[in-house]
Amino acid sequence: MLQVKELTLTHRKDLRTLAENFSFVVGDGDKAVVIGEEGNGKSTILKWIYDPGLVEGYCEWSGETVGDPGPMGYLAQDLSEEEKAGSVYSFCAASPHFFDLTPRELADIARQLRLPVEEFYSDRPVSSLSGGEKIKLQLGRLLFARPAALLLDEPSSDLDLETLEWLEEWIAGYPGTVLYISHDETLIENTATMVLHIEHPREGKPPRCTVHRLDYAAYISRRADAIAVQTRQARKEREEHDKKLEKYRRIQQSVEHAQNVISRQNPSGGRLLKKKMHAVMSMGRRFEREAEDMTQLPEVEEAVFLRFPESAALPVGKTVLDLELPELRAGDRTLANDLQLRVCGGEKVGIVGPNGAGKTTLLRHIASLLLPRRDIRAAYMSQDYADTLPLDRTPVEYLAPEGDAASETKARTYLGSIRYTRQETAHAIRELSGGQKAKLLLTKMMLDGVNVLLLDEPTRNFSPISGPRVREALSDYQGTIISVSHDRKFLAEVCDKLYRFTERGLIPVEKQAL
Repeated sequence: MLQVKELTLTHRKDLRTLAENFSFVVGDGDKAVVIGEEGNGKSTILKWIYDPGLVEGYCEWSGETVGDPGPMGYLAQDLSEEEKAGSVYSFCAASPHFFDLTPRELADIARQLRLPVEEFYSDRPVSSLSGGEKIKLQLGRLLFARPAALLLDEPSSDLDLETLEWLEEWIAGYPGTVLYISHDETLIENTATMVLHIEHPREGKPPRCTVHRLDYAAYISRRADAIAVQTRQARKEREEHDKKLEKYRRIQQSVEHAQNVISRQNPSGGRLLKKKMHAVMSMGRRFEREAEDMTQLPEVEEAVFLRFPESAALPVGKTVLDLELPELRAGDRTLANDLQLRVCGGEKVGIVGPNGAGKTTLLRHIASLLLPRRDIRAAYMSQDYADTLPLDRTPVEYLAPEGDAASETKARTYLGSIRYTRQETAHAIRELSGGQKAKLLLTKMMLDGVNVLLLDEPTRNFSPISGPRVREALSDYQGTIISVSHDRKFLAEVCDKLYRFTERGLIPVEKQAL
């Protein structure tokens, strides 16, 4: 059992409180997902639970873990450069428990991960592994210690569809406690037995950290219903209050007018009006107290708001891409032969396939063909945001390179709509989270009015709360999209054509087959 008591985390640089007096219990066998917008402190909470020393460099904290949760395994978002440079064997041998395991125990761990046991002794460089292989290797090293609880930070990132489905089964069937962060809504829906929601409703307001012992779909449904009921009740009470207030003001104005015109020769009438005014003022104070007791409009953290302009539309019959590529290579390696892809205006194409097959290489090639063209306005979102973002500039400088007041005001308005805080608008882009960078890129594309989007894993860094809004914006987009993705909801809701990348070319796929 993992129990946290009154955890408060404050970012040193911004003095922003990420969590305040947050207490929760994750029981044995529970699968608890931590959700919230980008930059809300989800990863920091996991790091603190595993080792407070991991956050001391940028956070002040108070709170405690209660009791002894037993050995914990922590999976970070990224491997260190040293780990990537080493071999699989050196990575495994870095665990003090590796050599304590019997061949049978190692074989059992390999079986769970669907890996050959020989893989643990491989000389392959870790950097050469696919995303799925890296995740399995990291999970294997955690399991060497027989942890009572696993803390997993984005284990679903960069996984292909087959590995995602395996990871779902593995998390759901893991006998111990799992506390994890993921942006893959399908995985969360299929694994989470409880939800920890970190919300920052408004800048300057304390964060709200809540615990819900529900599966994810039930939580989202109940949350939406509760917000709707509270909103209706609050608006109804305000309408009724406004009607009473209007009646009160008419009475008050009537009495004030009578007091102004009454003759001094009518003292008894003046005394009656004075009493009446006292009653009116008493009524006003009662209305003020009623206003204080009214149901409040719900303070919830809104999802991002994105909407592409109608000017991004392309004629349906326009040929955007007519690709006939006999061979696709990466260095000395042939990735695929006979690649053919025709895409017209308004079409939204999704490309799927295993990690390392060459999908990103193909999308880069398509970008090299489309970006220079003048008859379309194309933009490319790479998996590595550093490829296109000026990391040393601020978000405002990126969106408003002209530097004039009107452009900067417009930029700040758009940044507010995608949930940037005032501090984040002044940070260098390199300091932002992956999700904030992704939102910034999409916003730039929106402002530039591009009509062809080339997107490599566009939704992988969006929170489960904002994911539906992003998919809605891309679904409503009237331009053309060519995307590589493993996000099953994105593929189902946004793409109207799907292709599987294979060595023999692009094979059409029915959505139902995913």
